[in-house]
Amino acid sequence: MKSRSLSRFLFLFFFLAVFFTLSTPSLSTSTDKARQFTRPLEFDYISWDINAFITKIGQSGMNSWRILSDVQQHQLVMHYIDLTKQLEVLQIKIQQVYADPSVIDPDAAARDDLAQQKALQTSIVSLTPLVESILQGQVTEILVEEGIARLGSAVPPLLFHTTPLPKALIASPRDSIQQEVNISLLADLTLEQINQLEGQVEKATGESVLIVDVGGIGIYPTMVMRSSNFLWILDTIAHEWTHNYLTLRPLGLNYDTSPELRTMNETAASIAGNEISKKVYERYYPDFLSLIEEDQRLTSLRWPDATFDFRAEMHSTRVRVDELLAEGKIAEAEQYMEERRIRFVAQGYEIRKLNQAYFAFYGAYAATPGGAAGQDPVGPAVRTLREQSASLADFLRTIGKMNSFDDLQIMLK
Repeated sequence: MKSRSLSRFLFLFFFLAVFFTLSTPSLSTSTDKARQFTRPLEFDYISWDINAFITKIGQSGMNSWRILSDVQQHQLVMHYIDLTKQLEVLQIKIQQVYADPSVIDPDAAARDDLAQQKALQTSIVSLTPLVESILQGQVTEILVEEGIARLGSAVPPLLFHTTPLPKALIASPRDSIQQEVNISLLADLTLEQINQLEGQVEKATGESVLIVDVGGIGIYPTMVMRSSNFLWILDTIAHEWTHNYLTLRPLGLNYDTSPELRTMNETAASIAGNEISKKVYERYYPDFLSLIEEDQRLTSLRWPDATFDFRAEMHSTRVRVDELLAEGKIAEAEQYMEERRIRFVAQGYEIRKLNQAYFAFYGAYAATPGGAAGQDPVGPAVRTLREQSASLADFLRTIGKMNSFDDLQIMLK
């Protein structure tokens, strides 16, 4: 009896211990505290990846793009971009109708536009698999020519899927700028949900919080947002594949090990994305590139007195914020950031919130001088390594072997 009672007691004890361990989440980290509120709204990568792989397997059997001439491929991609641009313009028009309080029956007022929107979406969806295959092939060809992809094929094979992208909840300590939380959320959160979630997580963690949109995610296949900005699309395709490439090497494997390694990864991917996308443009879309350059020239003539330099202004803002936080003046730094945000908005830059989390997220992208990176030495060091490298392939192979910022500094000595 005693041994049976003891056995029952031990069984009950371990059952309750396991039950409470499983049912009561640990709140020891900022991420744990944030996930009390984000769990129902978190993005499901597993389901997305399964569906994306099924889609890509289907596309692999579609070799019809290979029988198209370069001219036909060019026309098809440009038609896709044009349809996407039409859809973006139309969606803005529809939003304005529903936001206009003077419109009594917005459904009736927008009926024709809604029908056109559906037709455009149908056309874009039907073209997407073929356009993705064409762009995958074109970017891969540049990777091979640059010596980044060897033996005629990229490793891993370049695969991307156009999709609505998850948002990211970022949190940083208020007394310093450092990304401590990055949680992927559903793509279709409303502004009301975003504001509420930011407030809940700020209260639970005591940290600075911001929910941001992202343009691409380097899982496999990579995720790329639909856009009519063609140069940006090519840049993002190459950027996210570079993350796949680096993930097979020490640098990518250590992405989350330290803020310095995150910046090294993002800056290297940004440099690669920028260089590869321009070569794709020059090779396959020179006429489109010339149109962009002409538009930029006309814009500079139209506003010759435009002196507001966003990257320079954001850089000076970050530097000042770092100084204030180093002095322990948190409230003053946050007041200063809000004043600067208002100035950016007045200049046409719709920044919803400018805080420590903003700089923690955007500061890791340091492929060009200035911007949200401030005086962080990591970005300039990565750019210096690229300047000293014989080629982009040499740069990626060299930085890919690194395990720390110290490795980079030693390489540059």
